[in-house]
Amino acid sequence: MKRKTLQQILPVMIVMASLFINGCGHNPGTETKQEAATVQVKDDVKPRVTFIELGSVRCIPCQQMQPIMKSVEEKFGSQVKVVFYDVWTPEGSPYADKYGVQAIPTQVFLDENGVEYARHVGFFPEDELIEVLKQKGVE
Repeated sequence: MKRKTLQQILPVMIVMASLFINGCGHNPGTETKQEAATVQVKDDVKPRVTFIELGSVRCIPCQQMQPIMKSVEEKFGSQVKVVFYDVWTPEGSPYADKYGVQAIPTQVFLDENGVEYARHVGFFPEDELIEVLKQKGVE
């Protein structure tokens, strides 16, 4: 009896661990209304970094990134433009293609010229994310 229970539970535990560590895979069949938001910066200030978060409002690791995005926006103001695209919606899915997203959340970092200089897949702790921002002079 115990052996059968372990055989039933183990695959579920592996999938749950994989989702937590790696994020959610692309699931185009679950679109909902676009809930993505773009954080606005002043037109006269060019950001040093554009931080693009590609995820979904229904993905748990993506939801865990939301407070980090807000914190980055508050700490660095106009130095960092924070953008979120919900790639599980019709409006956001073109960005998944544009940035070659295979799993979410995916973070893409563009320099002031719009050139990608860093990328991360999965939950990205704030202190590690800030180190990526500092590579381009964000203080």
